[in-house]
Formats: sequence, structure tokens, C-alpha cells
Amino acid sequence: MNTNLLKLLAALTISVTALGGCVSSMSGGAYSREQARQVQEVKMGVVESVRHVKIEGTKSPVGAGAGAVIGGIAGSNVGQGKGSTVATILGAVAGGVGGSMIEEGVMSKNGLEITVKLENGHLIAVTQEADEQFNVGERVRVLSGGGVTRISH
Repeated sequence: MNTNLLKLLAALTISVTALGGCVSSMSGGAYSREQARQVQEVKMGVVESVRHVKIEGTKSPVGAGAGAVIGGIAGSNVGQGKGSTVATILGAVAGGVGGSMIEEGVMSKNGLEITVKLENGHLIAVTQEADEQFNVGERVRVLSGGGVTRISH
């Protein structure tokens, strides 16, 4: 494999991995700057069920763009003349799709769908990152504010 292609593949991998640090957390214990120091309504309830789910990863233009560049460069090394141009285009398209898929896979997280019966009898379900364990029958707090709801102990 071409040395330049290996360098580009390494750059794509590093770029997509670095995106992980840019993604906001879906954790019940993580707050954005805007949510800090804001009033939250607190309701109490009991966990009715817990289901493991997958929270989809991000689909930003970065993964697709990086993949398209790498695919285009790789394709340009195939053939000569018009064949090289066609391979460049096909490589860019395939690389863009592949880069997008890689980004989404790297950025996906394990989550929990937690169904809670509130003290007023209403049932609600909240999906959040699986960084805390919840058990059926456990008493929990439901915090809501600013369009965000989370479950905590």
C-alpha cells in the first residue's frame, strides 16, 4: 500500500477518534454550560423497567469529508487518463460513505431506556447513556429543565 495512503488513513482514524472528545455526553450526570445554575424540576418515582439501547453516533460532515478525500486520493492511484478520473470519483464517493459510517460507529454509545412511574401515577421513559445502573423497584429522581430530562439516584 502507498505510504501517502497509509498516512491519510491514519489521519482519518485520528480525526474521527478526536471527534469523540467533541461529542456532548448523554450521561445522566453530565450538564452543558447552559444547564449549569438553572432551576430543575425534581419529581420522585420508582423504576418500572430498564432496557438496554444503542444511542446513535453523530453524522457530521467531518467523517464523510475525510473519507472522501482519502478515497479520492486512493482512487487517483488507479489507472491513467479517464480511468484514473473515474476511479478518483468512485473512490471519493465510497470513501465519503465509509468515513460517515466509521464516524457514526465510533461515536455511538450504550444507553438505557428507563421507565419510571412517578408519584402522581404517570409513566415516563427517559433514554440516557448507560453510565449508571438502575434496577426495577428502585426509587429515583427525575430532573427536568431546559428541554432535558434525566434520571438519577
